[in-house]
Amino acid sequence: MALDLSRVKEREALSARREPYWQRIRPGCFLGYRPSAREGAGTWVARAYDDEQLGYRLKAIGDFGALPGRDRFAIAKKEAEAFADLVETGGLAQDKAETVEEACRLYAKTNTEAEGRFKRHVYGDSIARLKLTKLRRAHLRGWRQRLQEKPALVSRCKVGDHITRPRAPASVNRDMAMLRAALNSILAPGAPDTEAAWQEALKPIRNADRQRTLYLDRDQRRSLLEQVDAEAEPFVRTLCLLPLRPGAVANLIVADFDKRTSELTIGKDKSGKPRRILLPAAAAKLFAAQVKNKLPTAPLLSRANGQIWNKDAWKGPIAEAVIKAKLPAGATAYTLRHSTITDLVNGGLPLLTVGQISDTSAEMIERHYGHLTRHAAAEALAGLAL
Repeated sequence: MALDLSRVKEREALSARREPYWQRIRPGCFLGYRPSAREGAGTWVARAYDDEQLGYRLKAIGDFGALPGRDRFAIAKKEAEAFADLVETGGLAQDKAETVEEACRLYAKTNTEAEGRFKRHVYGDSIARLKLTKLRRAHLRGWRQRLQEKPALVSRCKVGDHITRPRAPASVNRDMAMLRAALNSILAPGAPDTEAAWQEALKPIRNADRQRTLYLDRDQRRSLLEQVDAEAEPFVRTLCLLPLRPGAVANLIVADFDKRTSELTIGKDKSGKPRRILLPAAAAKLFAAQVKNKLPTAPLLSRANGQIWNKDAWKGPIAEAVIKAKLPAGATAYTLRHSTITDLVNGGLPLLTVGQISDTSAEMIERHYGHLTRHAAAEALAGLAL
């Protein structure tokens, strides 16, 4: 008679041993149960056949000790089937991850932005050492609470006191989204309203994203350029002409600019995918002057010492120029990016095109800039010239 692990009494009658008792769920998918040698719930194991490796792959699921005995089989079966689906479709990561940190490191291999967030909020936290088989909703609720209470750095300058502010809900959502994605790549969602439902603790905060409201018009940006020091002026002018992230501009090298076609290749940005854009005349003229007598690997927009720009280097000159030009106190390098995107949207450029140029999804453009008036205008990007 075939073993039926769904029956609590039948499971409890099994003697303890190292090799699990297996029950076939479907062809190539098995659910195993290993009784505990001591008092307590036994553990569940999934086994699925991998056609590429010509063998079975195993995954420890856990004991589901927080659930009533009658419910454990159904949850374990669901996770075993999800594991088998991943194996059969080739979506299972080849590297083995046993802890939360290992799962994050695997995910970060294909997501450059995730690595930075994990370093700041996961690797140094107690949750990093937790085994995935032991991960419960309460653990992630605790991590989320610690994240929300962690002050956000306004200044990362190594000299002087650090300036902080309360962490914004939108920032919390972005950090949680990375951890949720890393865990989702390995773990199956737990049963709703149970401690196994780890995913419920990482639900995003509603209405956290705010529309971008601080906008500098062309006259204000001209005033800023007049007041910023000569060293930073080309870098700041680029931010006024193109809707790029400051970090992406800082990482540009001479070889990224094609003077013959007035095209620019942006390689290192948030999405990690390179893209190529056609420059307006003003930006092409600026870059042509910047690349003179420079090697192809040199920074396109370098500081006086030849080094690339970074947040600590550009924030000081911009902050001083904002004060001198009597602009809104909250204006930063990112304000210039938002302002140029605003001009493009107002200029009638399709949202999809704006998103492609700025490396932002059309959905995010619509969310943050959807309140703007869209009137027809030709050569919207060229219109950014100051």
